[in-house]
Amino acid sequence: YKLQILTLVAHIYQGVCYLVDNKLLEGTPHAVAEFLYKEEGLNKTAIGDFLGEREEKHLQILKAFVELHEFSDLNLVQALRQFLWSFRLPGEAQKIDRMMEAFATRYCECNADVFQSTDTCYILSFAIIMLNTSLHNPNVKDKTTQERFISMNRGINNGEDLPNELLTKLYDSIKSEPFKIPEDDGNDLTHTFFNPDREGWLLKLGGRVKTWKRRWFILTDNCLYYFEFTTDKEPRGIIPLENLCVKEIACPRKPYCLELYNPNSKGQKIKACKTDTDGRVVEGKHQSYMISASTAEERDDWIESIR
Repeated sequence: YKLQILTLVAHIYQGVCYLVDNKLLEGTPHAVAEFLYKEEGLNKTAIGDFLGEREEKHLQILKAFVELHEFSDLNLVQALRQFLWSFRLPGEAQKIDRMMEAFATRYCECNADVFQSTDTCYILSFAIIMLNTSLHNPNVKDKTTQERFISMNRGINNGEDLPNELLTKLYDSIKSEPFKIPEDDGNDLTHTFFNPDREGWLLKLGGRVKTWKRRWFILTDNCLYYFEFTTDKEPRGIIPLENLCVKEIACPRKPYCLELYNPNSKGQKIKACKTDTDGRVVEGKHQSYMISASTAEERDDWIESIR
């Protein structure tokens, strides 16, 4: 359900706020960081943008996120490979700066004897990322040589040089294997909606003044998602079907209706959520859902699929 809620929003921040407000996720930096680190299917570009924000709570979550990584006995390139696979680096320089600073602090905590200061680790980490771009971006014609890489990093260890052997090893590692950058196409939440159990246009009764609205419904993973348009990436609402029943029902104004209801909690709201007009995620207010199909056959097919 946590992952499904995040399909509603373009920004992870709104989804995390909803999860915390509704007691679905602890609001501590560690709990939020662990969710972002371990939950499969989250958009890694969105994670990177979220972690790079400068507000204090984001900085605390970033610190907790980095501390979930174990860098002991890894060389700097190995540690960077692990770190840069857990999210996608944002494009904004200030965000990258904050994230690499947090990385350098954590790396030096795990490997206290490698560098004289975290600044050394921070500078060299940036140099390695730039080296990766230089060696593997086809648009860069002037490739950085090993000699130039060593020369560029002279004196960065509190005025002293790092061992040539260390820099050569890091250079060779990047030259032989570029960083693997997370790709979000097909690996993020939109993947949820591929190959659904059923999809189609239905009418849903809702709103403060009860009206029927046409919505595109997708049934997948025991959950109903509804969209305003078929091209929308984020749904307008989510109805988890756990503990719910479905039945044919006669509606006074619409034919071919079905009802979603919880047989064990009469009078209580169904656990569901939607986005309101300004994009915030809010809890659903339905005690049951009334949905109308265009034909009796279509209604029966939906009922069978939901069951």
